[in-house]
Amino acid sequence: MSERRAARKAQQQDAGTQKRRLSGVFARTPRENRAALAPGTVTTQTWVDVAVVAGLVVIGLLGWMPVFDGLTHLSASLGGLAVGLGVAWGSHRLRLNAVTTVLALFVAYFLFGSALALPGDALWFVLPTLDTVRDLAVGAVFGWTDVVTLAAPVGAPPHLAVLPYVFACVLGVVAGVLLFRWLPKRYRTLWRCGLVLLVPLAAFALPVVLGTREPFFAPLRGLAVAVIALIWLGWRRPEGKNISLSEKSGLRRARVVGTAAVALASIVIGGLAASLLHPAPESRLVVRDEVQPPFDPELFPSPLSGYRIYTKTLNETDLFTVTGMIPGDRLRLAVMDTYDGHLWNVAGPELATEGSGLYELSGSTLPTAPLADIVDRRGISIDVLGYSGPWLPTMGVPQSIDLDGIDRERSAGFRYNASTSSAVLIDGVTSGIEYSMRSGIQAVPGDEELSDTPVAPVGMPPVEKVPDVVVAKAKEYAGAAETPIDQLRAIESALVTNGYLSHGREEDAASSRAGHGADRMEELFTRSQLIGDEEQYASAMALMARSFGYPARVVMGFAPKTIIEGSPTTVTGDDVTAWVEVPFEGVGWIPFFPTPDETEIPQDQNPKPQSEPQPQVRQPPRSEKRPDDLLTESEIDDKKDEDDEDAFALPGWAVAVLSTLGGLLLLYLVPLLIIALVKRRRVKRRRRAESAHARASGAWDEFLDRHAELGYDVPVRTRSGVIESLAVQRETDAAGTATLESLAFDADAAVFGAHDAPDSAVDDLWSQSDEQSRLAARAVGWWRRQVSRFRVSRARRAPKRSKVSRRNDER
Repeated sequence: MSERRAARKAQQQDAGTQKRRLSGVFARTPRENRAALAPGTVTTQTWVDVAVVAGLVVIGLLGWMPVFDGLTHLSASLGGLAVGLGVAWGSHRLRLNAVTTVLALFVAYFLFGSALALPGDALWFVLPTLDTVRDLAVGAVFGWTDVVTLAAPVGAPPHLAVLPYVFACVLGVVAGVLLFRWLPKRYRTLWRCGLVLLVPLAAFALPVVLGTREPFFAPLRGLAVAVIALIWLGWRRPEGKNISLSEKSGLRRARVVGTAAVALASIVIGGLAASLLHPAPESRLVVRDEVQPPFDPELFPSPLSGYRIYTKTLNETDLFTVTGMIPGDRLRLAVMDTYDGHLWNVAGPELATEGSGLYELSGSTLPTAPLADIVDRRGISIDVLGYSGPWLPTMGVPQSIDLDGIDRERSAGFRYNASTSSAVLIDGVTSGIEYSMRSGIQAVPGDEELSDTPVAPVGMPPVEKVPDVVVAKAKEYAGAAETPIDQLRAIESALVTNGYLSHGREEDAASSRAGHGADRMEELFTRSQLIGDEEQYASAMALMARSFGYPARVVMGFAPKTIIEGSPTTVTGDDVTAWVEVPFEGVGWIPFFPTPDETEIPQDQNPKPQSEPQPQVRQPPRSEKRPDDLLTESEIDDKKDEDDEDAFALPGWAVAVLSTLGGLLLLYLVPLLIIALVKRRRVKRRRRAESAHARASGAWDEFLDRHAELGYDVPVRTRSGVIESLAVQRETDAAGTATLESLAFDADAAVFGAHDAPDSAVDDLWSQSDEQSRLAARAVGWWRRQVSRFRVSRARRAPKRSKVSRRNDER
């Protein structure tokens, strides 16, 4: 009778167990649910958590809008988030460790980055190329520093588009690992949910810090994040245990009412706080405002100092061809706004003011120029022929630029100054470069409209060591003029009327010394006639305007003499020119042209100095030798140069391929070597344990760890239970199962025996452990074996002998 009752009771228990299995995982308690789930299974609650956190991260990533041009960064941000979450899910499914997960993220980053972040450079918009792989690597390392020196909105160089992609990848994999593998372990712990919310907080904060002073709907986005997070935390709180259905229904109604109340209170209180406590843009901490741009124009010589090179050496050289110009257009080369008594130069970062601006890394869409009244827009294209130098010619007020005709390495050095509407290529502009731009044309009102317009209060770098004669002549030329425009026009008219043009060439009527230092400015006004060219006249008028306190600057550029609308215009060195600009409120920078056109200088007013008699000096005898014979002959050893030319050199594409493959190989081999050393140290520590019990236990632990690294599910049970589970997973036959059971029996005997096992028995146990580990590796596929190389299972300890067992052993 007792046997029947026991059988009936066991049958009822089996039926109850089967019913619970058929009822689904939601009929169990959270702890039972976790225990019954297979490894790698994801519950519905976890997918809801992933959706909520991913939505919060997307709201934070919208903060990149002011930094990047339009919506171009959204594909990179959303794609990077998807890649990170996918890697985290794969890590959970395959039970990868931290090192393997990081390696998987690297592979996925480069595999999908071309299509998501750089589709324009990818092969067929999808497949990676050498350029995209390089940009993905450069953007991940240097994109953080480049973006804070880039004038917003950014669009180039290409590797900057990688920044939101890599940022989203990291956030996605961190959030995924926490949600898939960490949060379900403590279902009822709300503080873990709050800790997961740090990921969306980082997604919200970093674009704010690396962005601009004008954030993208920061109060609205912050309010949305707060409301969604509070609702999620409220619903994530588990229901109480052992409550009735009526109590559960009432609890859910209370949750709905509470959620609505929390959302309404958050919107009202958060909206009021955002409107009252929202900081002013100038008080916000923005990294780009604290970082000094890496480019310093003072590293290059003053453009105006080389003015005579164009008029004497390059006067007949074709510098570039411009398409899209109309009569009256001028090309802008460089703008100089500081004077030290020797040269007009471009102000560096230390002297830069709001009027001089800074040369910042810029993309295809250029930042808006201040003090610019645009009345027309026109596109031009420039083909560089014989020009060379760091300064990139522009026209008007550039609004966008296309650098596709410049190689990627050189275009990465493009810098633009919005305050002066001038650009520079750090690596230099050379022949063969082609680029195009769309520019705005500055309005130039008549003097009548400017008569009541004051000069704009624009801060400018200082001018120093200005000769007194320049200041005196400025007052003399201005005369009784009172308004700024009348004073400036009077100075301009006096220089044009009283001066004469001479570039100092042999065919010019009078000599004209180059330079625009203080001595040359003093010489210009102390000679009987004003003689010079644009270099001297523009410098003189700018100094005169500065003496009145007006923020004047010198602009150097080109004014082609012959422009046929609709036809390409060839610019030569003879077209070089310079002029002066002064800003007026509400109008912009107005140009002034103080250089005269008159080149015929009256001889009676410019007498040549009389020759002074020189003492007789005996001349040396004439020599028939050539002047070169006076030089000491020297032999030039060009053998080394010939050897260098004949030396073998890999082509650029081969170097790029080898570098890429070498980098990927290092990403694989370095972690593999580190993990191999860790495993070797683990085995050595276990083999060299002090006692035989510890060495035998180490053999069993090594057996379990190697199976766990191969992906087998190793339950925490007795040794017989472990062997039973592994035999099923390995699908061993009867002989193989017997061998495994023998290993477990020998391990039990060595660990729990009354006396220490002999060394031969322990060594035999290690041999069995190694052999079974090799057989386990053969039973799985190639991919699982490769993954096991990057996994390090934690050490397991065999169950310790109880006190009763030790007492029995002693007896």
